[in-house]
Formats: sequence, structure tokens, C-alpha cells
Amino acid sequence: MNYLELFEKIKQKGSFLCVGLDSDMCKIPAHFQTARHPLFSFNKEIIDATHDLAIAYKLNTAFYESAGQEGWNNLCMTIHYIKDKYPGIFIIADAKRGDIGNTSKMYADAFFSEMDADALTIAPYMGEDSVAPFLDYENKWVVLLALTSNKGSSDFQMVVNKENDKPLYQIVIEQSKKWADHNKMMYVVGATKAEMLKDIRKIIPEHFLLIPGVGAQGGSLKKVAEYGLNSHCGLIVNSSRGIIYADSTNKFADKAREKARVLQKEMNIILH
Repeated sequence: MNYLELFEKIKQKGSFLCVGLDSDMCKIPAHFQTARHPLFSFNKEIIDATHDLAIAYKLNTAFYESAGQEGWNNLCMTIHYIKDKYPGIFIIADAKRGDIGNTSKMYADAFFSEMDADALTIAPYMGEDSVAPFLDYENKWVVLLALTSNKGSSDFQMVVNKENDKPLYQIVIEQSKKWADHNKMMYVVGATKAEMLKDIRKIIPEHFLLIPGVGAQGGSLKKVAEYGLNSHCGLIVNSSRGIIYADSTNKFADKAREKARVLQKEMNIILH
């Protein structure tokens, strides 16, 4: 999916919602525990209930890798299900990869060629040669970690370079935007850092931003839109726990849809 196709999907659905499928064997409803493919079975019902409200799904691979081979199979099955039944929905593999060039090439093949994800989160710490292999795939996206919401983000991301008086996250954005334009590169900016989007937009006005942290983590959709919206929307706002774990009974999918619908309605108003 390219830049304009993604924007068209946002306009079509009146939504820039991404549902995070952080599916945890310890948290999914009990009746899935005996299913042949428990994580996939849970995901399938969430997807069926929310596909018309969401423009993207984000799968945090740790929740699947922790279950070994079966978990990995459930991850692949989920991606293939979305591709087959709801083509045109953007799929983000949240794996936070990033290593020396030849290793990155293998990661890129795994997620883009074999798994057919549309985008992959990448850690930029090792520099351009660790990111470049992911940029070689047509209509595939690098989602670079820039400014995250976790408590420890200040340990490195906010450290100021005394030579130019810029925090590290800003240096990362300024340097990495030279590697690819807004047609190939997105950035992760946590919703709890919404006010900082104003300065980030001065550096990358056209790029899409993946914004986690709305919902359970306390991020404000209104503030994110106020500071981060651009002429092509430019935002993919993710909510995971606030949607998929809205209910633990056999009505969990209906409750997930209700939560997603609340966000989608607010997004539709913002877009208009």
C-alpha cells in the first residue's frame, strides 16, 4: 500500500484507527484456551468485529513469539486472514527489529516477503546501514522508533546534544529522513508526548506517524490530532488493550467493536 492509497482508505472509512492485536494467552477469554489455534481464533473475532472501523492492525510479535512455534503460526495465520478476507487493511508487524545489514536483510525477507506485512517497526540505534535493507521493498514501510511513551524513554531519547542543543530523538528524525521520504518511512511517536508533535511536524510535515498510547495508556486523541494532523491526515493512532480487552465474557467482540466505534466516530469528526 502506498502513501495515497493509505490516505484514500482513511477518507473512505472516516478513520485513522489501528487496532493493536497484543493478544495474550493469559488475558484472552477462557473459552479460547482449548481452541486449536487460540490466539488466531481470538484475533479473528476481533478483526471481524472491527474491520470496517479500522484502517490498520498492529501485531506486536512478542505476544506470539512467547508462545513458540504455535504462537508464530497464529501470527502468520492472522496476517493471512486479514489479507484474504479484508484486503486493503494496513498490517503493521511491531517487531522492533534492527541489526547489521545482512541480518536486517533476513528480517526484511521474513516480514515483507514471507509474512507479507505492510510495515515493520525498526529501532534506529545502529544507523543507516541497519535500516537500508528494509527500504528495498516496493510499497512496504519502515516505521522508525522516534519518541516513545515509556518511562525509560528519557534515558536516551531526551538526552540533549550539547553541540547543537537538540535531543537525540530529534537528531534521529532529522538524520533518518534523508534515507527515505514520506512514501517509505513512518515514525513512532507516543500519544503521551502529544505536545511535542508540533515541533516534530516542523521536521517531517508530510510523514505518517504511528501513535500508540491512546486508551489504556492515557493518551489524548484530541491533542494528538491538534498537534499532529497534516493535509493527508498523517496519523495512524493505535489502541490495543482498550479495545481488545474491553470485556472478558463471550460478548468481548461486541464490546471491542463499541470501543473501536467510539474512537472512529471521534476521528471522523476530526477528519471533517
